[in-house]
Amino acid sequence: MINKFSLLALVAFPLLAQLPPAVEPCEQLRHHGDARAAACYQNLTHSKDLAVEAEGYWGIGNYKTANDMFRDAVKAKPKDPAPLVRWGYLYLDHWQPSIASDCFSDAVALDDKYGPAYVGLAQMAADGYSAKAIEFARRALGIDPRLYHAQEVLARVALEDNNEAKAAEEAKKALDITPDALDAMAILATIDWLADKKDSPWLQKILKVNPHYGEAYDIAGHYFVINRRYEEGIAFYRKALELDPQLQKARSALGLNLMRLGREDEARAALEQAWNAGYQSDETKNTLTLIDSYKKYDTFRTPTTVLKLGKQESALLRPYFQAELDRALATYEKKYKYKLPGPVQLEVYPNHPDFEVRTMGMPGLGALGVTFDSVVAMDSPNSRKPGTFHWDSTLWHELSHVYVLNMTRSRVPRWFTEGLAVYEETAASPAWGDRLDPDAIEAIRTKKLLSISDIDRGFIHPAYPAQVVVSYYQAGKICNFIEQKWGADKLLAMIRDYAELKPTREVIELEFKMKPEEFDRQFIAWIEAQTKRTVDGFDDWKKTIKRISEYAKEKQWDDVIREGVRIRDLYPDYVEAASVYEFLADAYLAKGEKDKEMAELARYSKIGGRNPVTLKQLAQLQSDAGQKREAAATLERINLIYPKDEDLHKRLGALYLELNNPTAAVREFAALVAMPPIDPAGAHYELARALKRANRIEEATDEVLSSLEAAPNFKPAQRLLLELNVKQ
Repeated sequence: MINKFSLLALVAFPLLAQLPPAVEPCEQLRHHGDARAAACYQNLTHSKDLAVEAEGYWGIGNYKTANDMFRDAVKAKPKDPAPLVRWGYLYLDHWQPSIASDCFSDAVALDDKYGPAYVGLAQMAADGYSAKAIEFARRALGIDPRLYHAQEVLARVALEDNNEAKAAEEAKKALDITPDALDAMAILATIDWLADKKDSPWLQKILKVNPHYGEAYDIAGHYFVINRRYEEGIAFYRKALELDPQLQKARSALGLNLMRLGREDEARAALEQAWNAGYQSDETKNTLTLIDSYKKYDTFRTPTTVLKLGKQESALLRPYFQAELDRALATYEKKYKYKLPGPVQLEVYPNHPDFEVRTMGMPGLGALGVTFDSVVAMDSPNSRKPGTFHWDSTLWHELSHVYVLNMTRSRVPRWFTEGLAVYEETAASPAWGDRLDPDAIEAIRTKKLLSISDIDRGFIHPAYPAQVVVSYYQAGKICNFIEQKWGADKLLAMIRDYAELKPTREVIELEFKMKPEEFDRQFIAWIEAQTKRTVDGFDDWKKTIKRISEYAKEKQWDDVIREGVRIRDLYPDYVEAASVYEFLADAYLAKGEKDKEMAELARYSKIGGRNPVTLKQLAQLQSDAGQKREAAATLERINLIYPKDEDLHKRLGALYLELNNPTAAVREFAALVAMPPIDPAGAHYELARALKRANRIEEATDEVLSSLEAAPNFKPAQRLLLELNVKQ
């Protein structure tokens, strides 16, 4: 069972406004870490008051009986929101946040002036990184200014946004209400620790109130983790367990973060211990299940890399991933003038839910890749619909994080490391990186871009659904702006500044000799000038693309061409489904104008289009026009998007043979063999031909024998075997 003194962060001392008077002495004992709390709660289990009895069973860790008692208490007082709120906290303590949220919402429905219900909603929203946490907390304080837990929520959110001054202000307001508000003190201690202060006076104040309050270190662990300072976060979770060995929430978090750094054995031990002690959250369960699945992966090591791939796709993917991993590391080492202290571990997950569990412990993550110091986890190209995911762009993005996090010891704001990674995608290839999408257009048009001092909030607590995506785009463009106006060396200088824990405002003033407000003014003018044509023409583009779609359905190709050419350059970045490039290509195909068809598809490819079917169409046109090298380059783009394609490897392998590049042809036909192919005899035969051209006679012989094993009467393979025997 979970220790009766250990509740979730921000719940350790429940709101006295909700409690029956008989429970308050027990809560005071618990709040101060007094061992007599156990006997106090045990006595409550004999109460005739259902709500009090429920609190007693909860206090001794008997969740099932407590749940039954709260259900009866709510039925007995159907118009009283207090037992509903307390029931919600029971569910929150028992890792069932969705039911907890329902309880808090039901309490508000009963009485929209009941402040503690809004505190519960604020805490739930904060757990989900929702900007509504602030709204709910302020609503609670408006109803009852004594609800210091709401003030703690405001402090928590401010610190997650890296606004230390605001966080300290809100935490001190909580202490003004209640001098022994432990979580407020923990926030203040965390601010000191994040600033690399070894000691904080707030810790001593916490321990005077409750010498066993491991939650203080658990709260600190949370902030170090969301700032990607994983090793330090792990150290804080260990300290939490030293103070309170039964704080299984911290033990589970310890296991999850050990897992993030690739220390699976330690992670399993911590997670199993938490599970066996009764802390059976979904995150704990899912991560243990994932660790068990690692027997289905192959691991490949070099002096600088560890590559983990699913067994069923490792033969196909390894050559491409290893080559790009090595190329990116060499590029970044030279560019950042920094050598990593050890190997980079890249884990590629063929099943997206496994990737989600690997990173968060739970499904529901929209990201494609995540970096933990020198460990990168990402989706396999096979885990996504072809054309929706550029795996190589993701790889370069995440490896930029590896360098920046190592160079700064993870002392870097999220906006900068994410923006720099987006910038690096485009630097690696102009066709990669974030395109100007409709959400970013709308944000520019309606002046929703955040100031550089406040942009981290767009990543952590988005105010509208698309703000995270818009913030990635904006952060990347800020780095482009800096590089264009001041040069790439300024980006390196900013990395060094952040390594010294300088805040963004100070970095801007130091490097650009201007206030952040002036930087914002110049950047906004730059981005608005860059995007003006698209922003101004977006409504026209939207209306016209719908008309073009109708023209295409009716095969009115001249109308498609007239309107398509008119709006194509209004919004050139749009290469998703139903792009104007594809409509125009279809129209030119129908009219037999292959040169114009090829030109439109070439524009589509150059701007970043990634539909494999469309790119293969372009490659065929290029090949037919005698542009063999261009066709090979187009097909190579598909390898970096979705390499699980037999036709791709057949065509590219054949092109490389025509271009007298047998080494590349061997790679392609080896990929074909690894898939495995529909026609194994033909695949082994083509690989044998390529190996022969590369003068790898012994390997070619093995492959042609494999071809004949699959199809003994396959005459081309028989002839090739004779030729190889003559060579030997």
